Amino acid sequence: MAFSLKKRDLALLGIAIVILAFLWQAPPESTSRVPFDDTHRRFYDMVQADGKKAAEKHCEECHNDQGVPFPEGHPPKSRCLFCHKME
Repeated sequence: MAFSLKKRDLALLGIAIVILAFLWQAPPESTSRVPFDDTHRRFYDMVQADGKKAAEKHCEECHNDQGVPFPEGHPPKSRCLFCHKME
């Protein structure tokens, strides 16, 4: 029993290989995680109870120009937990 691939199958296989190679070259995750410490513990509870958006409303209480500053070039501050994952 012979097994042969059609041109369409080879093209699909080639595309899949290119996508996998591209993903393999992706840089490692560099965004810091939300620490599980006394300061941030309440946010873990908020995320469990009310979701990420509810918890994000409180991030700027500490993370602001007068407290813990954002690094230069930091993106908009409204979606903290979109990039910063929980431990």
